[in-house]
Amino acid sequence: SVDCSFSRGVCDWKQDADDDFDWNPADRDRGDGYYMAVPAFVGHKKDTGRLKLLLTDLKPKSSYCLIFSYRLAGERVGKLRVFLANKKTAPVWEQNKGKDERWRTGKVEIFQGAETTNSVTFESERGKGKTGEIAVDNVILISGLCPED
Repeated sequence: SVDCSFSRGVCDWKQDADDDFDWNPADRDRGDGYYMAVPAFVGHKKDTGRLKLLLTDLKPKSSYCLIFSYRLAGERVGKLRVFLANKKTAPVWEQNKGKDERWRTGKVEIFQGAETTNSVTFESERGKGKTGEIAVDNVILISGLCPED
């Protein structure tokens, strides 16, 4: 497995230059490192911010599972989407408001055909609300299919 978390991960993360705002590091409550977040007051409704994970060594014709923690905190905070580079148009994962402000786990299967996926993009879309945040942390890539819960 490859640890792509932000505090001590080994992965290559890039801010998208063509979006409306950047993701920023935010300190964890217990002080052990940080996660990446977009506060609800940044930008205008429907603005987007994209954080891209560059994947270099994925083998063709194999399966991977991207597992991550996410949080959508606040009233009408917006949407969090995940895109794979070889399927640019439709998100492979999408979530809008959470039932509460707890961290949850998201999973995305990445199947490598002859064309390999060279990046995964986390996109935050701003909602109407002015409080809360959209956040991502503990991003891990494992080989094989995603485990059942």
